[in-house]
Amino acid sequence: MNERIIAPSVLSLDYSKMTEQISILNQSKAKWLHFDVMDGHFVPNITFGPDILKGFKKSAHQLLDVHLMVTDPEKYAPIFIEAGAGCVTFHTEAFDNDLQRISALLKKNHEMGVLTGIVVKPDTPIELFESLLDQVDIVLIMSVEPGFGGQSFMESVLSKVVWLKQKKEEKQYAYRIEIDGGINLNTFQKAVEAGCDTLVAGSFVFKGDICANIEELLK
Repeated sequence: MNERIIAPSVLSLDYSKMTEQISILNQSKAKWLHFDVMDGHFVPNITFGPDILKGFKKSAHQLLDVHLMVTDPEKYAPIFIEAGAGCVTFHTEAFDNDLQRISALLKKNHEMGVLTGIVVKPDTPIELFESLLDQVDIVLIMSVEPGFGGQSFMESVLSKVVWLKQKKEEKQYAYRIEIDGGINLNTFQKAVEAGCDTLVAGSFVFKGDICANIEELLK
C-alpha cells in the first residue's frame, strides 16, 4: 500500500491570507497541493492560469498536483508543466474517452518529466480504461461533479476505487488512487478503506487549524 498523501485544494484557500496559509501548509504534513484548473467551458467555472501556479512554485514546498478540467488538455498540459506542475491529470471525457488520444497525452506528459494520469467524472465507468492502467502514475476519481467546491461526497463512486485497487494488486501496478470531492472526517475513512491513498481536501482543510485538519486525515 502506498503512503497516504493529503493534497489540500487551493481552490479553498483564503486568498486574502495567501502568504500566511502557504506558510502554514509548508509546516504541515501535506505533501501535495491540488490545483483545479477550470476553463469555463469543460466546466462552468473559471479558476487558475499558469502564472498562479508559478507563484505557488516559488513559495510552496509541496509537489504541485494539477487537475485539468479543460476542453483541450493537449494544449494546456505542457503549459502547466512548464509553469511548475509535478503531476498533471486530465479528464477522459475531454477526449470523448478516446483511448488512443489519452495514451498519446500520457506519453507526452511523461516525456516532459512529470507524473501523469487520468480523471473520470462520477458517471464515467472506470473499466473503459483498463488498457491504460500500465501507463498512469495516478487515477483520480471524482466523488462530486467537477466544477465547484463544497459539494457532498458521492459514496457510489467507491466501487470504482475498489475495482482500481483490485486491478492494481492483480497486475502489480504502482499507480496512486486519488479521490477529489467532499472529503472530510466523515468520508475520508470510507475512501481509504476502499483503496484510496491520495486524498484531495479543500473546505475541510482550510476551515480552522490547517495543520491539525491535515493530521486528522492521516489517522
